[in-house]
This record gives sequence, structure tokens and C-alpha cells, in this order.
Amino acid sequence: MKALITSLFAGAALFVTPAAAQDAPPPAYPATKPKLIVAISVDQFSADLFAEYRNRYTDGFARLLNGAVFPSGYQSHAATETCPGHSTILTGMRPAHTGIVANNWIEQDAPRKDKTVYCAEDPSVPGTDHDHYTVSDKHLKVPTLGEMMKAADPRTRVVSVAGKDRAAVMMGGHKVDELWWWDGKTYASYAGRAVPPVVQRTRDAVAALIARPQAPLPLPGYCKPLDRAVQVGDQTLGTGRFAREAGDAKAFRASPASDAAVFAMAAGLVQDMKLGKGPATDIIAIGASATDYIGHAYGNQGTEMCIQMAELDHTLGSFFATLDATGVDYEVVLTADHGAHDMTERQRERAMPMESRVDPATAIPAVATQIAADLKIAEPIMIGAEGDVYLAKSLTPAQRTRVLAEAKRRYAAMPQVAAALTRDEIAATPMPSGPPETWTLAERARASFDPARSGDLLILLKPRVTPITKPGPGYVETHGSPWDYDRRVPILFWRKGQPGFEQPLSVETVDIAPTLAATIGLKVSGLDGRCLDLDPGAGDSCK
Repeated sequence: MKALITSLFAGAALFVTPAAAQDAPPPAYPATKPKLIVAISVDQFSADLFAEYRNRYTDGFARLLNGAVFPSGYQSHAATETCPGHSTILTGMRPAHTGIVANNWIEQDAPRKDKTVYCAEDPSVPGTDHDHYTVSDKHLKVPTLGEMMKAADPRTRVVSVAGKDRAAVMMGGHKVDELWWWDGKTYASYAGRAVPPVVQRTRDAVAALIARPQAPLPLPGYCKPLDRAVQVGDQTLGTGRFAREAGDAKAFRASPASDAAVFAMAAGLVQDMKLGKGPATDIIAIGASATDYIGHAYGNQGTEMCIQMAELDHTLGSFFATLDATGVDYEVVLTADHGAHDMTERQRERAMPMESRVDPATAIPAVATQIAADLKIAEPIMIGAEGDVYLAKSLTPAQRTRVLAEAKRRYAAMPQVAAALTRDEIAATPMPSGPPETWTLAERARASFDPARSGDLLILLKPRVTPITKPGPGYVETHGSPWDYDRRVPILFWRKGQPGFEQPLSVETVDIAPTLAATIGLKVSGLDGRCLDLDPGAGDSCK
């Protein structure tokens, strides 16, 4: 009892503040400009996943939780995919303005037989197609923060590295000093670029790692309640430990080790290039892709994702420790390109019997064949990419009118479809404003609509309908819906000396670029986002 009383009094003493301290001003956001901006995107890191594990973080994430925490950030548009999401983070612009309306869209006038265009490719390169492409930034219509910084001071260095080409390109932009991504075999960049020593060291280290088998990773104690097998088609998932056979590069990509390699390369580039030690503020963008690959392959509620969250936490901690050792005053923002929804089979076992996979009858080719037969019009009449339906250019104006009306009618009547919106309906919708959780479906669609690239009809499925008809290896859950489990992501800002606070109300990922710009004194205008005040007191980091 005495020990208990002593401990209570010891705790009470913490609330006794000397008079001098009471008169001291509250801590404020640092008045100096950071010398290095570190922008991290954790692919598929939903606000729900962040909430599930935030009390388990003890390392890198724990540091970020001492900064400015916005747990309800929004990729506010309807096209919650990797490329559109990454295009918003460092541009301050929604996909309607970045031009990145989806991971893939249709260009019927493309100078090749394959009309499906990937968001980070150049379809004009001879001999390429959607699956064998040349990486390019040509589709991104707006500058990134790094480009804006270079325009203001050409001495700024811009670096972007990621586990996916589209993440590196969309966050780096058009003018980069170094840009590297994992191409499935090694770390690649644009043709003709010299390979820095640190990139070659990373290539060699990863090649040696893949050449060896990987033993199962340890399971943290708090992950054990999730250690439960779930049957998904022909696969048994939910109990994985990332054991890997020698030479399996695909398994490496969908494992914590791939994030560790990207962050190690990023740390090496910071050191070798002496980022943050030049006359201007530098910026490095880092795309951590493993969470997305793991989510797609195993879902996000099993041991696989639990291990990934623990390993990523430690990877971030090691990365920040390396940055600390440089002595550079750096500023971090961490967010995600989109959220995600766990696989249908496990959701059904966890009190969600209404969960479903999309009916094959909704597939665009199937609907097109039915409409062509009923209207007696020769195919092709419709082409599809993601949720966009494109009417064939071979149709006459009268045929287009009939096909579009019939497609809209049929889709609107399907029980799994929430809305079928024509391009005219979307284009007539004003660009949304106000809290993103209040936006209508048409407003969410408008935020990712580009008249030159979007389809003639947009199909949006109802909540809890997974757009995967038949799950298979590497693809059991996904994202891309207009619903909040795919739209909501955390946004975390941290800098040494920054007073921490949490703001639970909604903000947007397009707010990140103007917020960072303000901290370095860079004037920006005309963006979709707004500056978020990172000073929790009377000060204002936006001024």
C-alpha cells in the first residue's frame, strides 16, 4: 500500500508546475526552414490499418506520432488507385488536374494495336505495349513540389525512389536528379542514366538476398490472435511468415525486405549526395510498396500484414536514425496513395456476411456483347479499363446515343452497382469543396475526371463489393472504390523540435504540398489543396 501511495504522489507531482514555467510561452513550430524534405508514401496504408496498429508502434512510426497527426486524411477522389493517389501527394492537385485518372485508361487513337495506356509509360515508343512499356512522366500534367522548388532555386536536388515505377515518377515529377524503382528484377531508371555507387550496392545486396532462401520471420506476440488460416479459392492464407525459396524475386517484392531495400537505398543517396547540406532545401520522395503487394496477395488482416507493420516500423526507425546521424534538419511527411479492404472470405467470417465478390455479369465485355446483340450493332461497341467504359469510335452518333443509354440503364439496374455516371453528368458536376467525407459520388468522380482520358461511362460498385471475381495468387483483395475504406489514409508530419498534436477532422492529401511549401518559405498558388497549420498554438506555420 505504501508503494502505491508513493507512486500516486509521484504521479501527482507531475501536475505541479512552477510559476516560472507557467509564464513560459508554449512550444512553437521551428522558425527556421528545414534543409531536407522527406516525403514517404506507404502504398495501401489505410487509415483503418494505421488505427489498428498505432498502439503497437515502438520505433519509426512512434516518432511520427509525436508530430502533427492527421488520422483522417483523404485521397478524396473516386479513383483510389496507386497512380492517381501518388499524383496528388506532392503536386497539391487532384487527379482531375494531374491528368492521372487511373492506373490505366484507353486511348483509342494510340499509335499501336494495344489501346490500353499505363499511367507511367510512353505509348508512342515503337514496339511497346501495355505490358512491355517504356517508363515516362509524360502523362503527369502538373509540376511536383520538387519541380516548384527547383524553379525557385535551381540548386535544389530532387530524388525519388520506390518499389514501383509509378510511385517514383508521380512523386518525383519531370525534373529529378535521381529516380529509381524496382522493375521486377533490379532497381532501374530512365535509359542512359549513370548508376550511382549506392544504387549498385543496393542492386548487389538485393540480388544476393534473393539468391538465398528466406527463413520464416518471427511472429510478434500481438500478432498471434491473427494467426488463423482462411481458405481463399485454392489458397490457404492468413498464417504466412514470408518464408521464401531461393531466386523468388516476386516473393521478395511482396515482403518486408523490399521496403527495407528501398529505404536503405534512400538513406545511401542522402549520405552520398549530401542532401540537406547544400545552399538550398532538397527533397527526397520514397515509395514503400510492400504493404500494397502484401495486401493484394494475403489480405490485410492476417499474420502477413501484422509482421509487415512491425518490420516497417523498425525499417523507418533505422532510416530516421541514419538521417539523424547526418546532422541535417529534416522534415518528414508520411501518407498513402489509397486505402484498401480485406478479402471477402475473411470479412464474411468476421461478422460481415454481406461481403461479396463482383458478379462476372458486370464485366464490360459481357455487357457489350449483350447490348450489341439486342441493338443489332456489330461489335466492338464498348471497351473497358478499370471502372471506365469507352464507347467505340466506330459507332455513329446515333449508335453512340443508343449504346450509352442502354449501358447506363443496364448497369444502374445491377444489384451490385451504386452508380453509373455518364461523362456529361460528371463534367457538369462542380469541382467539390468542403469536408471530403460529405462529397456525393458524382463529386468524388469529378475529382478524378479528365475529359481527354476518362471514359464515357463510369461504373461505381456498392460498398463491400470486391472488384475481383475470382481470387488467385497475388490478388485476393484490392482497392479502387469511392468508399472511405479506400479513400481514408493517415497524414503524419514530423520535424525535430516540432510540438505535437492530433487533428481528427478530415484533411486531404492535396494539402501536403502547400503545407510543406510553407515551411520552406516557397510561395505556391492555384493548387487544389490548402496549407495545414503545423503549429498547435497561436503561431501559424502557413504564414
